[in-house]
Amino acid sequence: MKVNCAALPQELLESELFGYEKGAFTGAYRRKPGKFELANWGTIFLDEIAEISSALQAKLLQVLQDREFSRLGGKKDVWVDVRVLSATNKNIEEAVKSGRFREDLYYRMNVVNMTIPPLRERKEEIPIFVEYFLSKFGEKYQNKVKPLPGSLVKAFLDHHWPGNVRELENLIQRYVVLGNEEEIIAEINLLKRKEILNNDNGNNGNSSTIRQRSLKEVHREAVRKAETEVICKALERVNWNGKKAAAMLNISYKSLLNKMKEYGINRWRASERHKILESGKM
Repeated sequence: MKVNCAALPQELLESELFGYEKGAFTGAYRRKPGKFELANWGTIFLDEIAEISSALQAKLLQVLQDREFSRLGGKKDVWVDVRVLSATNKNIEEAVKSGRFREDLYYRMNVVNMTIPPLRERKEEIPIFVEYFLSKFGEKYQNKVKPLPGSLVKAFLDHHWPGNVRELENLIQRYVVLGNEEEIIAEINLLKRKEILNNDNGNNGNSSTIRQRSLKEVHREAVRKAETEVICKALERVNWNGKKAAAMLNISYKSLLNKMKEYGINRWRASERHKILESGKM
């Protein structure tokens, strides 16, 4: 059973989770079991868990501790055995510190923790997502889609992805439908310029440090770092088979060799860099 805790008002969310008895409120013409009751001996997934109110957090804590709850308007407790999964895009530790999320509930739920990094922190996976979304939307729209042009791949690797994987999915869908990579590249470049300006304005008096470098220099450095990272990881994944790496990155083998030469990428330097990263010196 899945419940999106951010999609419902808190008053309705309680009845959605725990159900209600006949006559519990206006319009309650019959008993309705909640999602916890329906998920008995199974799993309930609470999406956007950080959005629930303090009062509801207390009731949820009781369910997790005692496996019991009462429906709205109910006089008897309902016993359930449910596995609870939850997710949030908020920094839950910060929410606990600020008092927006109960500390006891956090520690009660935090048994197995899985953190999925944003797309900007795992850009080496972009070619895999691109291949998947091209296949998905090509099949959906009955359209034979060509591999992304190198200019668009480069723009993707340089993009910060504030909208995460959903943003990438939307751009691939637009590319499949319209086939206009210039428009997508222009949109990405516009977002990039806005981000740089926002960083400049929010630098709290240190903006002179940013203005000493031109936008072209900042852009060139960001592209170089991102492309070096992605190329090294692609080469490592295919055991330094250049042709396979080029196919994975959707560029020609010659372009890959030119990039490796330009950025000074070779197997020895990559292995040394990996050691440095592991030791935490970089």
